[in-house]
Amino acid sequence: MTLEYILSLCVIGFTAAFIDSIAGGGGIISLPGLMVLGVPPAYALGTNKFASTCASFTSSITFMKYKVYDIDLLKYLAFGTLFGAILGVKAVLLLDSSKLRIIIIILMIFVAMYTLLSKNVGNVNKFKGVNRKAVIIGLVISIVLGFYDGFFGPGTGSFYIFLFIILLGYDFKLSAGNGKILNFVSNITSLILFAVNSKIIYSAAIPMAIAMIVGARFGTKVAIKNGAKLIRPILVCVAIAYAIKMVFDIAK
Repeated sequence: MTLEYILSLCVIGFTAAFIDSIAGGGGIISLPGLMVLGVPPAYALGTNKFASTCASFTSSITFMKYKVYDIDLLKYLAFGTLFGAILGVKAVLLLDSSKLRIIIIILMIFVAMYTLLSKNVGNVNKFKGVNRKAVIIGLVISIVLGFYDGFFGPGTGSFYIFLFIILLGYDFKLSAGNGKILNFVSNITSLILFAVNSKIIYSAAIPMAIAMIVGARFGTKVAIKNGAKLIRPILVCVAIAYAIKMVFDIAK
């Protein structure tokens, strides 16, 4: 581990966590970055999960500190996310996750276009309060995205923001806070599996995690301060960038 290597890990980690804490999608930077630095794919997944879990924990704590989340709903949804993530982790051992790529490309483009064209969506919090309908919709979101994060993962944070806005009426800031907290639940579930199977390179994961903690804390505060005017354009850019990256991955 040379100084240059450690600095590269830190730059990659900080940038990924900063973006991820605002609009999700940090994995499009951190995971390829690890592989470019020579970390084998299976170990890159585990190492990235270790660092990103530390980052999502930091973001979650910051959102909670500033009360940018809805505990009344999340106390139900956390169990849905945990259940979905466990199913997703088990499924990934049996199925080929690459078959999801085309579907995710289409969904990412849809998220970007809808967010770009719907000028007023997410600017104002229109959530009606916790009721039976909200809990059912929220549980469906949390189970599906918990499963997706355990099974495949990329863009989970972006999907949380989008679905919380469209289906439940939250604004961008509350959607980001709710999504990040639930994303942490699915992240820690996946991390335990990688750790049990010894797929984490801790000498790379620890410095990257430290940089991600700093990036996540900074990015979360920026998101809370700026709200929709910052989260909207970054969400659009992340969705388009990830769709393009996946197209190139398939074309290889």
